[in-house]
Amino acid sequence: MTTTRTAPARPDQASSGGGLKRRRRRGKAWIYVGLVTATLFTSLPILFMVMSSLKPETQIFSDLRSIAAFLPVGNLSLDNYAGVLERVPAARFIANSLLVTSLIVGIGLIINSMLGFALSRMRWRGKGLILTLVLATLMVPFEAIAVPMVFWVSHLPFLSWETDGLLLSQGMLNSYSVQVMPFIANALAIFLFTQQFNDIPRELDEAARMDGASWFGIYRRVIVPLSGPTFATVAIITMLPAWNQYLWPLMVVQDEALRPSSVGMQYFFQLNTVWGEVMAYATMITLPVLAVFFLFQRSFVTSISASGLKG
Repeated sequence: MTTTRTAPARPDQASSGGGLKRRRRRGKAWIYVGLVTATLFTSLPILFMVMSSLKPETQIFSDLRSIAAFLPVGNLSLDNYAGVLERVPAARFIANSLLVTSLIVGIGLIINSMLGFALSRMRWRGKGLILTLVLATLMVPFEAIAVPMVFWVSHLPFLSWETDGLLLSQGMLNSYSVQVMPFIANALAIFLFTQQFNDIPRELDEAARMDGASWFGIYRRVIVPLSGPTFATVAIITMLPAWNQYLWPLMVVQDEALRPSSVGMQYFFQLNTVWGEVMAYATMITLPVLAVFFLFQRSFVTSISASGLKG
């Protein structure tokens, strides 16, 4: 039986290997330091908003020139939040935003994913042109089409529920529908779904068809379960603009009971501005967005990281 002997590592090789490991650890340490610094820097405005919402207005301005503006020091209370509820119907505004945003995100996930499925998995003429036209709409700013959209929604038929039953009238203004329907179809969401569905092997479609599945069955049982991170990503990117809508509801909604939370911000600047109440209201309408992001952040990061991978 023969034995093999390994030559001992030379001192210069051992030292170079150890130096390489130290350089790698040092590089990772600097990366973490940079990430922590960037996180703290971007979190300062939110921290200032939350802390200011708990302070009286005189203390907010006195703390502006020191680090105390970002710390829970001084006379902290919930008086600003009580003032918000007295000045504006904040609960109603936030409930309206939750309803409108939930409808836009929920219906949009179904419609946009189905459109992405048709553009990605099904074979039909002109789908490349359709996808190009869909992406071309991303270059058109909303402000350029806002006035024509107001004209169209003011002339479209609208079916509403009244005390006497269903009523068909002209115009969708001053309703929840006018805040939801124009934003269900989303070009970016359709593109993301199309790209994700293109990366799923088509052999799965063939196997499902052999088992008797229809196109809708393939979409529901094969494609959707494999695209969870993309659904979470689309939910986030469609929720943010839906929750922050300001110009569109200001143009098409006159009834205070139907207005969303962003429009409610203008109530604080009509008479005397109390900045503590402004910060409290801003905190109230920011917390739901942060909660949704932290809930879906893992899926969001996974989808974004995998968006450039093929095969």
